[in-house]
Amino acid sequence: MPSPPPNPVPNTPRADGTVTEALAKPVADRRSDDSIWVQMLLELGALDRAVYQAVAVTPTTHLDVPFRRLSRSADGGVLWLAMAGGLALTRGKRGRQVALEGVASLAATAVTVNVGAKSLFRRRRPDRASHDRSPERRVPHPSTTSFPSGHSATSFAFAYTVGRHLPFVGIPIRLVAAAVAYSRVHTGVHYPGDVIVGSIMGAGTAAAVEAVWDRARQRATPRPGRGGASSRGGMSSAP
Repeated sequence: MPSPPPNPVPNTPRADGTVTEALAKPVADRRSDDSIWVQMLLELGALDRAVYQAVAVTPTTHLDVPFRRLSRSADGGVLWLAMAGGLALTRGKRGRQVALEGVASLAATAVTVNVGAKSLFRRRRPDRASHDRSPERRVPHPSTTSFPSGHSATSFAFAYTVGRHLPFVGIPIRLVAAAVAYSRVHTGVHYPGDVIVGSIMGAGTAAAVEAVWDRARQRATPRPGRGGASSRGGMSSAP
């Protein structure tokens, strides 16, 4: 059976194109349109849109309102700021520190994604008009570009930070973060690829922020001198 013809590489980027499709053009220029790497990149982009459309046309009457409300609750990071407040009030000094670091990770991620990444990748938001089967799913259509998902990024940034310090608390928070990320596809304002990359960027940014906190803590911790002497007093521990 003959193999299907290779997918053509568009000369101009699609408005709803993925990052993988954007990468396909320079790879094709160096190799060829029928290169396996080019075809894999194009297929990932097609799969991204296909999964979005499958979610969009699947009736989910009992899920539409909960996912819409969850998505809206994460607008502006309000959901995570509320959780940070809960940690600060119920977990003592450690909870306050974790809440502070979580909010710092959230803020750094919001700037990285919304100011940095979104200005570089001008992917158009999904067009809901052709497959908007359920008005109950609708959330306000954001004016910003689609890639990557800011909601997903900030959700996973906060979840990463909390889970690092409070593993058992982090389990349900990670589940909520994943639900928020999916809700952005369910409500029709993001493609799956947007939320996947956004989630990875959020966790990665949070890891970088946590590395800064760790270094600051190391510098603030007194180190014992040689022979057990205190670095503060400089006195030997010998009698």
